[in-house]
Amino acid sequence: MGKYGEEDIKYMRRCIDLALRAEGNTYPNPMVGSVIVHDGKIIGEGYHLKAGGPHAEVHAIASVKHPELLKDSTIYVSLEPCSHFGKTPPCAQRIIQAGIPHVVVGCLDSNAKVSGRGIEQLRAAGVDVKVGVLEEECRELNRRFFTWHEKHRPYIILKWAETRDGFLDINRQATVGGRPTWITSEYARRAVHQWRSREQAIMVGSNTALADNPGLQVRDWTGPNPLRVVIDRNNKLPGGLELFSGKEPTLLFTSEIVDDGKNVEKVLINDGEDPIDAVLGELYKRNIQSLIVEGGSQLLSRFIERNLWDEARVFVGQMDFGDGIKAPAIKGQLIDFTHFDNSILYMYRNI
Repeated sequence: MGKYGEEDIKYMRRCIDLALRAEGNTYPNPMVGSVIVHDGKIIGEGYHLKAGGPHAEVHAIASVKHPELLKDSTIYVSLEPCSHFGKTPPCAQRIIQAGIPHVVVGCLDSNAKVSGRGIEQLRAAGVDVKVGVLEEECRELNRRFFTWHEKHRPYIILKWAETRDGFLDINRQATVGGRPTWITSEYARRAVHQWRSREQAIMVGSNTALADNPGLQVRDWTGPNPLRVVIDRNNKLPGGLELFSGKEPTLLFTSEIVDDGKNVEKVLINDGEDPIDAVLGELYKRNIQSLIVEGGSQLLSRFIERNLWDEARVFVGQMDFGDGIKAPAIKGQLIDFTHFDNSILYMYRNI
């Protein structure tokens, strides 16, 4: 346990559990949970519900029924208390005002507006501060937030389904109708729609947009639709595609802005610029912290070749195609796998 005891671990885990209640709802803010302990008992707790609302520490302090106990209590928080005025006052000052003498922090906030200043303010006021309890788990909780602040790009998730013999799709030009063949089941598709609801943007290449005509919406789950992103350098995609329906916002990246009536926002790819760099740069400017890339093979492979990915979620089905479009080759650390009814989901991290 190092310098942290079992009690510290227990209460920080509770902070993480609380924070996860708001998963997908706090962008661009991180998920944060907080617990206040007095004499070995939890007397208050809270979590950040959504951007613009009170932070976790404020909710936790407000939940304490007997505020006089705060002067002999410890507040646990999964992320360093903020030190700046934004849409809400700084949490470090609220803790000081409440007279809480002990603070235990999961991990530092790499946001340039905070970045250790919250800890400094607390210690300058005489507050005893511990930092680094379940640090790895607390950073994992907000891996999208930290990636955006530290790497200046969204957290990138690659997703695809492949057959047992390693193909994404059949050769549709050689088949009647050219319709896609499903490799996974409705249960796997439901999981994918849940993922979509938790990420801020979703992307496909022009070949996939043309061949599959995907809507890239959340249909089999309850939650917000992500911003849709597609690359179409030469404006070859027809205007009747679902991506251009206007039902949800879509960014189209192209080398030439033309007035073709498509119901999208167009972003220019500069001469000599890699389209992926154009996408990631634009999403960063828009404060988009996560991107799920759903195909096709060329686009997925390009992200892998450039080592621009953080997670890969790969379904492997039970059927064989024998021939067709080869699935990308992924080299990462396998961290988990889950059995569905007719496929296995393999989860990789780029570690």
